[in-house]
Amino acid sequence: MKPKVIKKILIANRGEIALRIHRSASEMGIQTVAIFSDADRRAPHVLHADEAYALNGNLSNETYLDIKKIIDIAQANHCDAIHPGYGFLSENADFVDATTSGGLIFIGPSSAAMRSIGGKTGARELMAKANVPIVPGTTYPLKDFTEAAKVAKSIGYPVLIKAVHGGGGKGMRKVDEEGELEQSFRQAKSESKSSFGSESLFIEKYLQNPRHIEIQILADMHGNVIYLGE
Repeated sequence: MKPKVIKKILIANRGEIALRIHRSASEMGIQTVAIFSDADRRAPHVLHADEAYALNGNLSNETYLDIKKIIDIAQANHCDAIHPGYGFLSENADFVDATTSGGLIFIGPSSAAMRSIGGKTGARELMAKANVPIVPGTTYPLKDFTEAAKVAKSIGYPVLIKAVHGGGGKGMRKVDEEGELEQSFRQAKSESKSSFGSESLFIEKYLQNPRHIEIQILADMHGNVIYLGE
């Protein structure tokens, strides 16, 4: 079967990342469609796109996290693909399934890959099973604050409370001592809910002055994989 040619993409995001996606797509001769909340009506990512459509609302869960609205806009305006950017729905496997079921290409990992490592606890569990060393902490979402307090005490402060889904530092709080835990837990939970549509949190030990080594890996739907160095 001949691969579908991408001529027009919907950018399911806002701000700087949406502008970067638009710039790259334009250089490739691909048209872009922006979406926007009421507050973003005159935002740069809206003004630079070839087309732009309102999501009608301001809260994340009624705009940039509303899967049905986004798919409907993409289909109604003859898009070939959706690029999620980062944050919002970029690590939501249900969004991937909805995109492909709607006859659109999802520019990103498959839903199967995303379900296995999209949530940070799932990724930690996968690494632990493969005997890869991981930072001490939970490999499952915390049930409640009581469990969070028990885990934090067992691994020792300082700890990090982190959102299971999403990224970009949202839903993350460093906790230096027990007295700070409850407020930090509530704040991380609220931020995770508003940013990623999920209240799931986990805890891991906070590492002082770590060295971060990251390797970028790119793969396509045909099984080609390359890495871009450290």
